[in-house]
Amino acid sequence: MPETLRGDCADCFGLCCVALPFAKSADFAVNKASGEPCRNLQEDFRCGIHTKLRPSGFSGCTVYDCFGAGQKVSQVTFGGVSWREAPESARQMYEVFPVMRQLHELLRYLTEALALPAARPVHGELRRALARVEGLTEGTAAELEKLDVSPVRGEVNPLLLKTSALVRATAGGRTKSRRGADLIGARLRGAKLRGADLRGSLLIAADLTGADLSLADLIGADLRDADLSGADLTGALFLTQPQLNAARGDASTRLPTGFERPAHWAARTRA
Repeated sequence: MPETLRGDCADCFGLCCVALPFAKSADFAVNKASGEPCRNLQEDFRCGIHTKLRPSGFSGCTVYDCFGAGQKVSQVTFGGVSWREAPESARQMYEVFPVMRQLHELLRYLTEALALPAARPVHGELRRALARVEGLTEGTAAELEKLDVSPVRGEVNPLLLKTSALVRATAGGRTKSRRGADLIGARLRGAKLRGADLRGSLLIAADLTGADLSLADLIGADLRDADLSGADLTGALFLTQPQLNAARGDASTRLPTGFERPAHWAARTRA
């Protein structure tokens, strides 16, 4: 995945730590309103507890990724001038950031789709969609602030569905569809879900120990606290690092190329 689609805090004005609100919960130790800098944000826009977010009660931060939107807004849209240097731009910057984040998420999925040989029949359409979305990210702050991303998603989603169908067809046999299914706490230990459609499924706290999720479509699947110990996710479609960070796993979990094994998995042993 291109570095432009990965969050780079060094080139960002800490936008996720200021623009986004959060409520005191199991994921966040305190309440914070939109536009209010997090108490852990330092003058250099770095997080003061980055290496100890989970034990400090900020596990919610570890499962968030702006997909490179933060540095794009900071360095391109606003030309490297921060909200601290130009307080009059702060409100607009905070409005633009979530819009850019949605666009970058689409770019991330389109880029992945274009790298899949099985999706070659739709590569032309995917390239055109990618160019269109990239063009939108280059808009002015005023244009981005007013942009409704919903129609853009409506154009991209059918292409991602076609991509998914083409790739999952290579899994062989009849693949399962559990799109949008409520699988919260489901017992899926050792389940054969190769090539399954799990788009938008709720897999919160599901037991997926030893499950075969290879070539499964996991776009939008909620994997919070799901147990992926020993599971096979090789070739899983549209999986993101935040999804893995929200789940549990161990050293035997098989990950797709390019993903990092979450640090909090290291202390776990397979049951």
